[in-house]
Amino acid sequence: MFVTVNGASIYYETRGTGSPMILIHGNSEDHSIFDKLARKLEKDFSLYLPDSRNHGQSETTELYDYEIMAQDLEAFITRLGLSGADVLGFSDGAILALKVALKRPELIGRMALLGPNLKPADLTAEGRKLIEDLYEKTPTRLLKLVFEEPHIEAEELKRVKIPTLVAGGENDIFSPETFQTIADAIPNSELEIVSGHDHVSYVVDSDFFHPRLKRFFKKKI
Repeated sequence: MFVTVNGASIYYETRGTGSPMILIHGNSEDHSIFDKLARKLEKDFSLYLPDSRNHGQSETTELYDYEIMAQDLEAFITRLGLSGADVLGFSDGAILALKVALKRPELIGRMALLGPNLKPADLTAEGRKLIEDLYEKTPTRLLKLVFEEPHIEAEELKRVKIPTLVAGGENDIFSPETFQTIADAIPNSELEIVSGHDHVSYVVDSDFFHPRLKRFFKKKI
């Protein structure tokens, strides 16, 4: 299905039954990275899986930055009547969720931030080398974003009152201190460092993290 929000045509799929949950993929990906996870989550939730602008089947535009994609997410939630939905964001998707939470917290019920970062400097030396090698092979405007954005101050996150799960891989491209900083700054948060996993291995084409996510999203307030 397609919906036009914030001046862009956004492709999305829906699956499952239950309370609404929006899953937002990372850089240079599309909603299909969640296929295995969605097959588990759809038993308990009504899933909405959009492709961010300039990704997947959504419209390619001349605007490439996290702010415009966060505005898209905000408009997507409003247009589809999903205010108060749970949000799961991976990598760039976690950045978009954070930006919406800072601007329009009433739009999100709970959120899981998987592999988030606040600044390009949060990349480990190994992580930066990995992205640089990818960029050298495929110099896309999307990958370039990783070196330029986001610019979120930890102090800002103290305003986020949304129940939040912050997770990152033990061998992530972002430093463990980044995840700790985010979790420490958000008052109502939980932190999970996923042992033995890297940035993508517990999320992309994987349902490994489903039990932890279900426990978080189904927990009584």
